[in-house]
Amino acid sequence: MEQGHQVVCHLDRLLAARRMTLAELSTRIGVTVVNLSILKNGRAKAVRFSTLTAICQVLGCQPGDLLTVTPPTREPAQRHKPRGN
Repeated sequence: MEQGHQVVCHLDRLLAARRMTLAELSTRIGVTVVNLSILKNGRAKAVRFSTLTAICQVLGCQPGDLLTVTPPTREPAQRHKPRGN
């Protein structure tokens, strides 16, 4: 069973706090709005360090302000039923 990542992106919160649009950030760092939107909405599978650096420089933040890891969710233990003969 494959699990997805547990990294959460807080780009929307950082943009709102700085009253900046995704389009403005896109122009300032040279990354397309589509790629930033994928990151913002948690659908990115990877992010380049150069992109992360540029975002942090423009927004005046650290990578830990932008990305956090959520604790893994535990699935309820499965109860095993005794097998009848």
